[in-house]
Amino acid sequence: MYTAWTTKHKPGSLEEVVGNSEAIQTLAGWVKSWDKRIPKKRAAFLYGPPGVGKTVCVEALAHDLGMELVEKNASDYRTADMVKRFAGLASQYGTLFGHKRMVLLDELDGITGTADRGGVRAVIEVVKEAHCPVVLIANDVYNPRFATLRRYCLLIEFKKPTVLQVVKRLKEICRREGITAEDETLKFVAQRSGRDVRSAINDLQALAQGKKHLTHEDVSWLAERNRKEVIFNVLRTIFYSRDCTEAKRVLDTANVDRDMLFQWIYENVPHQLTDPEDLAKAMDSLSLADLYRGRIRSSQNWSLLRYVLDFMTAGVAMARERTKVGGWVPFRFPERIRWLSRTRSERDMRSRIGMKIRRKCHVSSVVAVKEFLPYLRIVFESNAGMACGIAEWLGLDEDMVEYLAGGKRQAKAIMKSLG
Repeated sequence: MYTAWTTKHKPGSLEEVVGNSEAIQTLAGWVKSWDKRIPKKRAAFLYGPPGVGKTVCVEALAHDLGMELVEKNASDYRTADMVKRFAGLASQYGTLFGHKRMVLLDELDGITGTADRGGVRAVIEVVKEAHCPVVLIANDVYNPRFATLRRYCLLIEFKKPTVLQVVKRLKEICRREGITAEDETLKFVAQRSGRDVRSAINDLQALAQGKKHLTHEDVSWLAERNRKEVIFNVLRTIFYSRDCTEAKRVLDTANVDRDMLFQWIYENVPHQLTDPEDLAKAMDSLSLADLYRGRIRSSQNWSLLRYVLDFMTAGVAMARERTKVGGWVPFRFPERIRWLSRTRSERDMRSRIGMKIRRKCHVSSVVAVKEFLPYLRIVFESNAGMACGIAEWLGLDEDMVEYLAGGKRQAKAIMKSLG
């Protein structure tokens, strides 16, 4: 029977968990502190990249301490009622036989989607009133949706283990499976996995199918994964790098397009560079980057892109001269992107009406929206009869009429005239 090695060889105790000894020690100490009294922080928030052992660490700890682990994916419990029904009850009542209990809400990132209806707020309420340890897990603890939740949690960062630590785990799995492998072969697998333990084990299983001995030739075809770092790590490198090359190289790991990254940098420069002269230099670099962005859009001369990238990364990085590196300053989500997201439906409607005008008046849709639309709104809001004729001529649907009329009441009068 086929069994994934990540499941078959899942750590049964903390001794088998790869790396993060300091984080594990912190978590274990916090859980044990519940035996004396309820700690000030009733939840531990584990965060870090995928595949570094956050979940298996909690499972192994519960096993070592003889605790009942109540575990669910938070992404399956997005609404407030569902979170309270599961986590709330589990964190309040003891087990049937009086054993100690620990509640785990995994993949908390999933609770921040559009389907979330008070889910994060419900988690906060559960944490504030919990009578047993509550462990939360997410890849990015600094998601803006977790800003309030972070205040009630002990934050514990899990980092990628070293290559040697991953190799040690792979070697142990090979021993159990009766496979011999050269150290360089296992090192190659660990490196190609990006030190992601779960991915490395999956790769090892795929490579070892039908073999009892692994050589470098068996794994040399293994492609290196394109592992993107979260945007916060990219920003951190740009704002705190003291080397131009390092600041420019970080673009290779940015999991956003260049325009999106520009907005992130622009939004956070005033908060990261507090010295006026440093801020002025950084904004000068961004203004030059934006100037070249405009020239690329107008001329389609993409050879200018290198200037955009240099000014928005190395230019900003080298602007930090007098700003002192103090406490942690959270990165902020770009307000421009937030605003564009909120107004997307309106912009889509304006664009659709602009296309209707373009076909009839033989102008560009941009000109139609800028020059024709304001006058159409005046007509539709004040003269239902004239608006009726225009709507019929342009072929506007009911939603378009309602948008131009500024309300359902006037739109109904226009549509009634249309028959």
